[in-house]
Order: sequence, then structure tokens, then C-alpha cells
Amino acid sequence: MNILALQHLINTNNIAYFLIIGAALIIILSYFFTLLSEKTAIPSVILLILLGFFTKRFFNIGVDDVDWIFPLEILGIVGLMLIVLEGALDLKLSKERWPMIWKSGLIALVSLFVNVFAFAYGLQFLITNLDFLTAFIYAIPLSIISSAIVIPSVSQLEEEKKEFLIYESTLSDIFGLILFYTVINNVYTDQVTKIGLNVISNIGGSFILSVVLSYVMIIFFQRINTQIKLFLFISVLLLLYAVGKVFHMSSLLIILVFGLILENRHIFFSGVMKKFLRENKVKQVLADFKLLTAESAFVVRTFFFFVFGLSITVAGIFKTKVVVGALAFLAIMFLTRWLLFKFIVKKDFLPQVFIAPRGLISVLLYFAIPDDFLINDFETGLLLFIILGTSILMAWALVHYKLGKTGRLRRVAKVKSTLQMNGHSQDVDVYNKEDVNANR
Repeated sequence: MNILALQHLINTNNIAYFLIIGAALIIILSYFFTLLSEKTAIPSVILLILLGFFTKRFFNIGVDDVDWIFPLEILGIVGLMLIVLEGALDLKLSKERWPMIWKSGLIALVSLFVNVFAFAYGLQFLITNLDFLTAFIYAIPLSIISSAIVIPSVSQLEEEKKEFLIYESTLSDIFGLILFYTVINNVYTDQVTKIGLNVISNIGGSFILSVVLSYVMIIFFQRINTQIKLFLFISVLLLLYAVGKVFHMSSLLIILVFGLILENRHIFFSGVMKKFLRENKVKQVLADFKLLTAESAFVVRTFFFFVFGLSITVAGIFKTKVVVGALAFLAIMFLTRWLLFKFIVKKDFLPQVFIAPRGLISVLLYFAIPDDFLINDFETGLLLFIILGTSILMAWALVHYKLGKTGRLRRVAKVKSTLQMNGHSQDVDVYNKEDVNANR
């Protein structure tokens, strides 16, 4: 059946069924992409983007900017919350992990500010007559690591490397969101002291509210006896996240703190608070809650990156100015990252240094730029090139690391096998010598 025949088959009477068929096929293919990712280390999100891109070409789907901005925004908001929650529920807190936590946070913070200022000056160079404030606002989405891509892509790494990257990408999201909305909300404030107080009150207020709400929700969570409770809980978290964003709070911090407190409840529910914790109740439901969160994040992530693939326009990527600018930004980004890892982590920082993809959060913030700062000369191809470039580089690093690790394991196995064979031959020699002496 050719494309014209298929398009003729799809009409207004049965389009709903074809949408269901398409959605089901996308989820099934996403599942196989996940299996393929486990075998090859190629991130499944890249395969989903390619699926969306080639689906648009194959079926000649006309998707204009107006059509895909809104679904991308909705999927992105829900997906970001679920993915951060999924990552937080896998993080353990302990004294031994503290050096890793502060190092990942420091790298996330320093690299964010270095990249934002470097990219802002770079955008001024690329776009004539662009003021620094507007360039600074446009530079923020380009500078934030996407936890939505990192978290599902690093599952095959060692536990310590995986946790480091989850912390770093999640904190990069939080720091980036705080910086973006701090600038947007204080554009017309000319007092540095007032801006500083706004930032401190925002972060401090969000953190205190996060801790209080986390305790209240966990205590409430363990007292629900009805069977329908998991989606209720996710709905409450979505409500808190959305309401927090409306009031310009650091909503992502609420999700991160809740996940950390729930997973590490033995630390936070100690002493006097221990009597409020029903460990058996929480433990029974937590496994199902983790499964529901992971599967919901999987579905939302699948459709976000598929729709994102539909939105990609190749013509805007391969302009000379876009290519040169994006390559310069990528060079600055990874040089900064290598220097930070060299001086802060100091050793064993491969492949982490190459895992800094831009994605979901960059797209969300790009569309959140106020109308007063929108510029016609900004090439969206620059954003797409950097998203694809960082994702491809991450895929290369993960595949190279996995192949190198496999090679190292094979070499170790070969050495052990050789040693065992040598030891066996030595035992045979000793046995033969003893046998000869006995015959004598």
C-alpha cells in the first residue's frame, strides 16, 4: 500500500482509530528502543527523535510551529516533573555520598553561569544590534543540562557515575529555572539588593515549603486505605508543581525534595518524627508508586521526543551561521566541562564529561521567553543543532565507553583464564614430578 492509498484510507470517519493505532505503535517502538539502548548504549530518546523526524517525512505530515508548541509544552511540563521524581526516588543520601552531591552541584552551577555568559556574548556576535539582556535570556535555555535525557540514558553506568549525573542534571534544571525566572521577573528592577532578596526568598521559601509538604504528603500517603491512591498522589504532585510555577516558585525543588525524603525516610523520620512513620505501609505502596512513576514518565517522554522529532526542520539547521555558531558553543561547553571535571572530580570522569545533553528543559524555556524579548533574527536551528549535537556526542560517549568496558572485561577474563591455565599446568608438572619420584 503506497502513501497516497494510505492517506485516502484515513478519512474523518476513522481518523480516531488511526490515531490510536499510531499512538500504540509509537509506545511499542519506544519499548524496543529501550531494549536496544540497553544492548548498544545508544540513548532511546535519540531514536524517538529520529522516529518523529522520519515519520513526518514519510507520511508528509504538515506540522507548523503553532501546531506543535502547545502539545510540546504540556508534555514537557508533565514529563519533566515525572522524570525528576523518577530520578529522585532512586537516590540514596548518606555521609559517603556527600562529596559526590556537592561536587555535582558545584559543576552544575559553575558550568551554567560560565555557559550563559559565554553564549550571551556569542549571540551578540552572531546577531547584530542585540542587547546583552536579551542575549542573556536566550542563552539560558542553551546552557541547561536536560535531566529528561540524562536519567533514562545512564541506567547502564556504574551506580556512582549514574547517581552523579542524576544529581548534576537535576540540579542544573533547578538552577537554570531559578536563573531564568529570576531574570524574567526582575527585568524592570534596578536595585541589586532587591533582586538578591527575591532570589533568596524564592529559593528559601521553596525549600521550606518543599520539606513541609513532603512530610505532610508522606504521612497522608501512608494513611490512605483505598485501592485508588497512586494516580491521586501523582495528581497532587502535578497540582503543587503547576501552582508553584504560577506563583513563580522553584516547583522542581518540591518534586526533588519529596522524592529524596520518601526514598530516604529512615533519615528524615528519625527521633521524634519516627512515631509518624508506618514503615510497613509505606514500603508496601512505594514499590508500586515507583513502577507507576517510571511507566508514566516513559509514556510522556516517548510522546514528547516523538513530537519534537516531528517539529524538526532540516533547512534551519544547515545554515552556515548556525553551524559555525553551534560548533563554537559546543566547543566552549565541553571545554568548560572538561576543566571543571579535571579540577573538581579529578579522576575517573569518563564518560560523564561528555554527558551534557540539551533537550526538554531547553525547549520549554525557549517557548517561555516573554514577547517583549522575542527577536526575529534568532535562528531556531541553533537550538536544534545544539540539542542534536549534545545528544549525538552523549550517544557516542556511552557507546564508546560500553565497548571499551567490554574490551577491558574481555582482557581481564583473558588474563584470568591464562593465569588459571598456567596454574593448572604447574599443578600437572608438580604431580608428574611427584609421580616420577615415587616410582624411583
